[in-house]
Amino acid sequence: MLIVIPNKVDDIELLADKVDGFILGIDKMSVNNNIYLKNLSYLNKIKDKQVFISLNKNFENSELEKLKSTLIELNKYNIKGVLFYDLAVLNIYKSLNLNYDLVLSQEHLSTSYTTVNYYNDLGVKYAYLSSDITLEEINEILKKSKTKLMVNLFGYLPMFVSKRHAVKNYLEYFNLKDSSKINYIEKEGKIYPIVDNDIAVQVYSNNILNGIKSYVNLDIDYVVLNGFNIEIDKFIQVVDMFKSVNKSNADENYSKINSMFKNVDEGFLNTKTIYKVKHEK
Repeated sequence: MLIVIPNKVDDIELLADKVDGFILGIDKMSVNNNIYLKNLSYLNKIKDKQVFISLNKNFENSELEKLKSTLIELNKYNIKGVLFYDLAVLNIYKSLNLNYDLVLSQEHLSTSYTTVNYYNDLGVKYAYLSSDITLEEINEILKKSKTKLMVNLFGYLPMFVSKRHAVKNYLEYFNLKDSSKINYIEKEGKIYPIVDNDIAVQVYSNNILNGIKSYVNLDIDYVVLNGFNIEIDKFIQVVDMFKSVNKSNADENYSKINSMFKNVDEGFLNTKTIYKVKHEK
């Protein structure tokens, strides 16, 4: 299945004939998304597609009743699953009789088959794997778990979320006006997109992940393409390339995507992440 995170609501119609489904957010209840629905009735407009709703923020105690009512309301619509980070979602979900499934979506924590299998035993049938692991590790999870898996293979990658409104505080402190939806941080010669909305600050990778060569070597249930900060005409071209790619043209399509964007890499798909503690004498 080819699932996309659209950049704008208008893009959904443009992509509908090309993809198998969408990941969408809900206003005040999601982070690291591009579309935050205020009216769930919009879901009735999306026909014959697998729709996943992201409820992937940390919820405060005061928000739990709203969370419960949202999970119940979502049951009125034909959605496939709900992505979650906070265990409050899992606990409330288990107390209800709902038609859709849960998707473990904990960014940097969904990195091993033991984690995936632990949550599967708790009734979580899907897992959105971390983008911090290699293709080899993804294949190991595939072999050693019975959970349906998602993996992101294109787009800017979410790096971290913070409730500290760094951009808004900066603008307020210096009495600056800025209505931009996306700002940028420059550090050590790299530029990182940053979104500071009502919920949190969300910082993304400086490079766009191009995992199309890994796609042809990965027999996974769901591949996710993220349209965040990508022009729709270019994103449609990328979607078309993923749809038509095979082992004989993978290198060609990889080069085409690289030529479309200045800042592209393969993330950690073929690079092991090893951190060592440095001891100062």
